[in-house]
Amino acid sequence: MTAESYDVERIRSHFPALREGAAHFDGPGGSQTPEVVARAVADTLTAAIANRGTVTPAERRADAVVVEARAAVGDLLAVDPRGVVFGRSATELTFHLARTLAKGWGPGDEVVVSRLDHDANVRPWVIAAEAVGATVRWAEFDPATGEFAPEAVESVVSDHTRLVAVTAASNLIGTRPDLPAIAAVAHDHGALLWVDGVHATAHVLTDVPASGADFWVCSPYKFLGPHHGVLAARPELLESLHPDKLLPSSDAVPERFELGTLPYELLAGTTAAIDFLADLAAPQSDSRRDRLAASFAALEEHEDALLVTLEERLRAIPGLTAYSLAKRRTPTLLVTVEGHDPQDLRAGLAERGVNAPAGHFYAWECSHHLGLGATGGLRMGLAPYTNASDIDRLARGLEEICGSSS
Repeated sequence: MTAESYDVERIRSHFPALREGAAHFDGPGGSQTPEVVARAVADTLTAAIANRGTVTPAERRADAVVVEARAAVGDLLAVDPRGVVFGRSATELTFHLARTLAKGWGPGDEVVVSRLDHDANVRPWVIAAEAVGATVRWAEFDPATGEFAPEAVESVVSDHTRLVAVTAASNLIGTRPDLPAIAAVAHDHGALLWVDGVHATAHVLTDVPASGADFWVCSPYKFLGPHHGVLAARPELLESLHPDKLLPSSDAVPERFELGTLPYELLAGTTAAIDFLADLAAPQSDSRRDRLAASFAALEEHEDALLVTLEERLRAIPGLTAYSLAKRRTPTLLVTVEGHDPQDLRAGLAERGVNAPAGHFYAWECSHHLGLGATGGLRMGLAPYTNASDIDRLARGLEEICGSSS
């Protein structure tokens, strides 16, 4: 697959939000949505639908939506659909499972978290460990390079470690740790590996079994879909866990982990988003998983080429510091410019029709470890609809803002 086969203008034509005219670099916080996804949500909301069942057409329609969404996520993550759990958000699912897993922990047990992560993959484990008297150990990343080496985990893991929690890609600086190597370290000590795939799933082809993760969470609204969360794990692992639930609710897996009635319209939108991703740059005749593989390969090539151009432009801006320096990373940049508050940069870009937010983005430990505290920096993230014109508008905007006050 070559960059030439990635028709970004064709892809952009499917996003009504782009007609407003802004250049969107706010995808790490939530991507824009293709029309086909919105249509799937609306069609499901306006169709005759009920609680899942097999008697009425409305019941069968609800059941089909759930089954199809689990299958689509299974293809996206290369997992068994029977291990796909839906929830309000990745944060909620992590808290829910942290409480469940912690039922088997106690004093003397340890949990490893990292400074690289979004707080949604830190605080649930810290709170769960503290509640049962377990010890929290911290794996550090190199603030100078953004690299997170497997040795950082190896230095703090022990035979008392029950779980290691790491990100597949930092939502703040894009760093992509070596998950298989980290998984090997965790598993060698009998620990489970929980991976926050929220940021990574939008940019690189995900293969959960190959990553070594025991649990993987992600959020469809980061990859062109609706707002809810997804958890994937081996069905037999989920069978061994017993979450708090209502007495009459199903004890089947994965349903035992899903609180209340599922949002059928959002699940239908998720299926549509995954189908859209599969068709970014792939022939229709292949299986959905094969199409996803081809499309993500083309997407990576497209985004990487744009990132090279953007970084070349940004390096020429006096006083600019980039914090996204790891060798393996997503097309996500965090920068500061000497003498400019990140929020002022954000506002100046917004005046020029460029959406690039600023802050710590809930990567609380990461931002502080970089020396940026609660202020953070200006974050720019590429998405499937980003084109060369967007890159030029962003770079030119920063050049004007930083040059006009010098």
